[in-house]
Amino acid sequence: MHVKKGDKVQVISGKDKGKQGVILESFPKKDRVIVEGVNIVKKHSKPSQANPQGGIISQEAPIHVSNVMPLDPKSGTPTRVGYTEVNGKKVRVAKKSGEVLDK
Repeated sequence: MHVKKGDKVQVISGKDKGKQGVILESFPKKDRVIVEGVNIVKKHSKPSQANPQGGIISQEAPIHVSNVMPLDPKSGTPTRVGYTEVNGKKVRVAKKSGEVLDK
C-alpha cells in the first residue's frame, strides 16, 4: 500500500472529496483505510458495559485506499508516491518535491 498508519492524507474522490485527515488504521488485505473525520457513519449500539447508555454513535468507516493521496511534506498538496533506496533502506518519496515520506 502507498499509505500507512499516521500518514496525513487527502480524499480525492467520493462524498468526502477534498477532506484531509490522518490515517488511524489500515487494512492491507482489504485495501482499505480509516481516516480521521472522513466517511462518518451513524451506528446503533445496544447498551453494554463499555457504553451503558447505548444509542446512536457517529464513527469513521473504512474507505478504499485508491481514494486517498498522501500530502507532500513541503507544499501540503496531494502527491503520488515513489520508492527509492537511502542508506540501503527502501523509503517512500513524494513525487512532487522529492521529500522522504517515512519518518
